[in-house]
Amino acid sequence: MNYKTAGESHGQGILALIEGFPAGVSINIDGINAELQRRQGGYGRGGRQKLETDTVEILTGIWRGQSSGAPITLWIKNRDFRIDKAPDVFQPRPGHADLAGSIKYGEPIRPILERSSARETAGRVAAGALAKQYLAARGISVIGFVKNIGGFLTDVPEDTLLDYAAVLQRRSQSVFYTLHPEHDERLKAEVDRTAADGDTLGGIIEVRVFGAPIGLGSCMQWDAKLDGKLAQAVMSVQAQKGVEIGLGFAAASTPGSQMHDPIEYDAALAETSCQGFTRPTNNAGGIEGGMSNGQPIIIRSAMKPIPTLQKPLGSVDLRTKENVPTFYERSDVCAVPAGSVVIENAVALTIAAAILET
Repeated sequence: MNYKTAGESHGQGILALIEGFPAGVSINIDGINAELQRRQGGYGRGGRQKLETDTVEILTGIWRGQSSGAPITLWIKNRDFRIDKAPDVFQPRPGHADLAGSIKYGEPIRPILERSSARETAGRVAAGALAKQYLAARGISVIGFVKNIGGFLTDVPEDTLLDYAAVLQRRSQSVFYTLHPEHDERLKAEVDRTAADGDTLGGIIEVRVFGAPIGLGSCMQWDAKLDGKLAQAVMSVQAQKGVEIGLGFAAASTPGSQMHDPIEYDAALAETSCQGFTRPTNNAGGIEGGMSNGQPIIIRSAMKPIPTLQKPLGSVDLRTKENVPTFYERSDVCAVPAGSVVIENAVALTIAAAILET
């Protein structure tokens, strides 16, 4: 299954194309729109989210409420498009694609910043929401949540993360999409303080996949490994600077006897996705040798603070090469909750594609 997008952040809209989506899947447009609204939510978002509510229009590939097997085209209209009226930009912003993109493509900065904008992720969320409907029909659930904002940890005991419904119930109570809604007021105060300082906050996102069968991915070729595909999908989302699976970076300082997950067998689970093969721990994050092993797949991403700051950083005017401050366009103070929605749906797309390749 292949996925591509076209469109700019302040153009007329985002067009998403999904090829290879199987026929006969019942499609719920309301479910897709609900994910688009979640992407626009979360405490700490900027003014743009108040201007429009994203909804999807399915242009091709659906017949009488079901996928037809033809390429599916999703259209998300921008209700605030003004790219032709937007001023030219000559001061590349640190942390953005502005400088490298304008040099690489020989373009002014404005077309580069519009195409590289995180607005593109609206298409990815819509496509991922579509993929989750296919996965749900196969008993597979994907859920993302926020673990950390600005260094403030919101961890919960591992035994509370073993069930999709329990994770969903906790997350739905938090305006930051964490699993600790009781910490929301403290996080709000931190975001408000950061906004007053003209600064921004990043954080850590976790996604879990429940019900994935054994054997997604492959050990036969380097580019067929499931963990490699997941890492690429996650790192391709704007503002992501690190990714780990399972124990991740902590594995480097953990003895092998404590890192690897012993294999056990439970005949009562023989008909489930793990085929009866269980683990007392899941440090591998559900993937061994590039393939899913029947345990929940666990992937985390480190999201940097949004680089568009009210207190501008230094830059250079591309016309004069003189030192100048960067310009400011409306932006978020903390987009980590929204990022968790994007990462969740990027993972869902990757898992769906892996199933279709198996």
